[in-house]
Amino acid sequence: MMSAQLMDRQDLEFLLFDLLEADKLCERERYAEHSQDTFKAVLDTAERIAASKFAPHAHDADEHEPRFENGKVTMLPQVGEAIRAFADAGFLAAGHDDESGGMQLPVSVAQACMTLFRSANTPTSAYLFLTAANANLIRAHGSPAQKQRFLPALLAGRWLGTMALTEPHAGSSVPDARTTATPVGDGTYRIRGTKIFISGGDHELSENIVHLVLARLPDAPAGARGLSLFIVPKYRVDGEGRVGARNDVALAGLIHKMGYRGTTSTILSFGENDECLGELIGEPNRGLNCMFHMMNEARIGVGLGAAVIGYTGYRHALEYARTRPQGRHPDARDPASPQVSIIEHADVRRMLLTQKAYVEGGLALCLTGARLADDARTAADAAARSDADALLGLLTPVIKSWPSQFCLEANSLAIQVHGGYGYTREYPVERLYRDNRLNPLHEGTHGIQGMDLLGRKAGMDDGRAMRLLDTRIATAVANARASGDAALAQHADALAEEWQQVQQTTAVLLEHLATDRRAGLANASIYLEAFGRAIVAWIWLEQAVAALRARERQRRSADFVAGKLAACAWYYACELPRNAAQHELLRRMDEHALRMQPAWF
Repeated sequence: MMSAQLMDRQDLEFLLFDLLEADKLCERERYAEHSQDTFKAVLDTAERIAASKFAPHAHDADEHEPRFENGKVTMLPQVGEAIRAFADAGFLAAGHDDESGGMQLPVSVAQACMTLFRSANTPTSAYLFLTAANANLIRAHGSPAQKQRFLPALLAGRWLGTMALTEPHAGSSVPDARTTATPVGDGTYRIRGTKIFISGGDHELSENIVHLVLARLPDAPAGARGLSLFIVPKYRVDGEGRVGARNDVALAGLIHKMGYRGTTSTILSFGENDECLGELIGEPNRGLNCMFHMMNEARIGVGLGAAVIGYTGYRHALEYARTRPQGRHPDARDPASPQVSIIEHADVRRMLLTQKAYVEGGLALCLTGARLADDARTAADAAARSDADALLGLLTPVIKSWPSQFCLEANSLAIQVHGGYGYTREYPVERLYRDNRLNPLHEGTHGIQGMDLLGRKAGMDDGRAMRLLDTRIATAVANARASGDAALAQHADALAEEWQQVQQTTAVLLEHLATDRRAGLANASIYLEAFGRAIVAWIWLEQAVAALRARERQRRSADFVAGKLAACAWYYACELPRNAAQHELLRRMDEHALRMQPAWF
């Protein structure tokens, strides 16, 4: 049962070394001290800690969620033990410089390690994911003094971090935030306001909690251009990085969600006594630009988390289907004949195959994004770095939303495979579904991601990122046609045709956006779904070609390769054709939703 709670190592190594060729990153100066062997050793360590420290309390943390007692948050002690084991092994500093105590790992390898922790226990790993993103923002935008004071403790896990954006009246409309920041005169600011749905916002797991808070300076312009970003610790930090007196940050309440029960979700009140002090990070009125560093990392992290939870549910369903005897084949006429395992039934295999296509496609998509992040940081020349950054920006809303939608569907199918047992707490699939149901909301809904993709990314820089993606897809098509495999050649033809359809639909919508933005964005979430379905078709074709190469080199088992090819074939036969109806709806500029009046509901 334990193995079914973690990611499949053969699949992780296939994605890292056969699909993404992460070992080739060792040819770059930053990663020259690494090798495929060191990457595998780090994965071994992650797997060991995830199995021994994270997985054992996943069920208990869900059953016994954090409580607010005597002014403090209390939770299972195993949560703190897992966080310390993670930090002591260096994973919070995985991508940071050697000089900072980091491992100097590529993003793709570090994220592959995180899949092991997140598959073992998503709520506990959330504290660490947020802290890593918090530290990365401070590293990117903080002053030298801020880096010196905050990063060592964050990277060592002595302090944990959050981001505080959402306010009760504004929800996802972050530019409507009202939290204020008033200069004190000594370089600090008095912060006043309320933030809601702050994951990890309060606990006793660390010596301090570092909040990154969006707030408005006096006379700041309205909207997004008037937001600044502030470091606001739970306990004040002196010039030497030492923890001091309690800051005026109060826990106003815990929010009880249907999933992620082990992660505190908080309402935080800043400055109730007018004594909450923070310090500006980055330039005044440019806070949202800084925060996007963490928000984009969080969006990719949400997509990866959704893929991992879906993947974990699939593995549980697969194990159950192999071991649960029930019924007989439709052509078995003897009622006294032995029952067969439910995996023998065609409908169960259909559900498992659907899950496999969704979760392995979603995971490969997210790690492809991580590999692009590696290129954006360390590619040999500036043009290659710029191209990778542009392509990752285009794909970010897809990486966030596609797994959140379809890997959640995989969790639903995992419950269905379990039958009645799937709805009981004795089996983990109902908990995994509840955990994953949050991801379509985390870091922006499908509608918000769709508007980002269509309203900003697709036409940005005169469509530069779309042209870069076109080149990538054309290369994948050419490689599949040259593989010598007739089925892959057919998939390549289907992908080439589908990508042409996506480009035509995009052109129609961008033209309409220029004259009627409201109508042009009315079906942005449908565009996102169709776009994402085509992207995952590309990812599956890349996986299939990589699987053939791995078979030729005898790097992967015959069954593993056959499974990849079968899932790819299913995706092209059963999933990609769904786009035809969506292209038709999008191109006719369907306005049913836009025209529906509130009073008519």
